[in-house]
This record gives sequence, C-alpha cells and structure tokens, in this order.
Amino acid sequence: MSLLETLKRDAAVLGRLAYGMPRARSHAERLQAFYAPQADDYDAFREKLLAGRAELMRRLAPAPGAYVVELGAGTGRNIDFLGGSLDRLGRVDLVDLCPALLERARKRAEGRPNVRVVREDAAAFRPERAADCVYLSYSLSMIPDWRAAIANAVGMLRPGGTLGVVDFQVSAQAGAGAALARAFWRTWFAHDGVLLNPDHLRELRSGLPRHYSIELEAPVPYLPLLRVPYYLFVGRKPGRSATRSAYPAAIRHARSAA
Repeated sequence: MSLLETLKRDAAVLGRLAYGMPRARSHAERLQAFYAPQADDYDAFREKLLAGRAELMRRLAPAPGAYVVELGAGTGRNIDFLGGSLDRLGRVDLVDLCPALLERARKRAEGRPNVRVVREDAAAFRPERAADCVYLSYSLSMIPDWRAAIANAVGMLRPGGTLGVVDFQVSAQAGAGAALARAFWRTWFAHDGVLLNPDHLRELRSGLPRHYSIELEAPVPYLPLLRVPYYLFVGRKPGRSATRSAYPAAIRHARSAA
C-alpha cells in the first residue's frame, strides 16, 4: 500500500474518531455504529496506537493444548502475535459484541479449526470449561461494567490460570500535574467511548496479588508531542491445577512509573 493510500485510510479513521461514539441506544448498538464504518481500516490504524500487545502475548505464552479466551477480541488481531504456537493450542475463543469487528475475526480464523468466534458480552460469557488463559487487550476500558468483566475473567480461569490485560490508563498519582493529565486523557478518550479509570489497574492488582504489572507511555499517531499512558498486567489465579502448567513458574510484581 502506498503512503498516500495509507494516509487516506488513516484520515478516514481519524474522521470517525473525531465524530465520536454515539451516546444513544445499547452498548452493543453503539459499538456497531462506531466501528462498522472503520472496520476495514481498523487494524492498520490501531497498529500505530495500541502498544504492548505483542509483549502481552509473549508474557502469557499459553502452553500447547491450552484453552485461551480473549474478551473484547475485536478483529482477532492479537492471535497473530502468537505465531506458530497458535496452531498448537487446544482452543481459542474470540469473544466480542460488535458484529462488524467479529466479521473480520471470522476471516482471520478461517482455516484454524481451534479458533472460535463468539458474539457475547465480556461480562456475561460463560465458557464450556475452565480456561487456562484469559486476556483483554484494549477492551476493559470500553466495557461499562468493567468490574463484572474482571470478575468474570478471573472466575472462568482454572486455579493457577493466567489473566493478562493491556490497556490505556490514567495514573492514580496525586498532584496538580497528575490531575491535569487525568482530566485531559479521560476527556480525550471518553469522546470515543473509552472510559479511563485508575481503579482498573488497582482492581487487577488487588484481585490477583501474584502478578507482573508495569505502567508505560506510547506515542500517539500524527501527534508526536503526545505520549499516551498504558499498562500491562499479567496475574496468576491462586490455587494449583491438577495438570502441569507451562506458564512461568513465578510471576514477579514490578511497577515502573513512566
């Protein structure tokens, strides 16, 4: 694709972002109205914006035969970060509410019998059996009942299973500068239905004390002076599984202020 074509496609997505998320109707209807016009260009633009996804999948490293669930999977782009290990997994469920994005996920899953695309609410989806690994990639901040989504994710994990999250965030730090940054990013993202809350990461850390977490910043496409805060979290559910796990034997807790 030429540079001119790329710029045209990005401009179309930026125009949709400027228009914002519709405020009326149900959450599912708002998602469809917002994403359907930009679905064809969704992945190409988000490559420039959504940092940390490859790192999340590297840290999760699900074992051969594992049952993996992605909540808020969108187009299913994250399974590409698994590389050749994807074909060795037992099953991967890609769960999302937006038909326009799930249509892209189905195309991505073609020829992969172990990948299933499911239209369901992340807070309500019930897997057929306990999952070895559950993750949310830039979706928790778009779920109105995010506490229910976290509780559901942890609840569907087997003992010793792993939960991973990467998402935008606002810092819980005190001070005028931190407060101003929180107000700016909350207003910026809320226009497009992304609801930032420092309680997201606090809830994850307190709910899964055995975890790795880090706070970082990433560049914003076409706005070189701005760097958006995001976090990466990988936690282990307490308890021991009856089967051997190939997940990391110890998940250390680390926090780095960007």
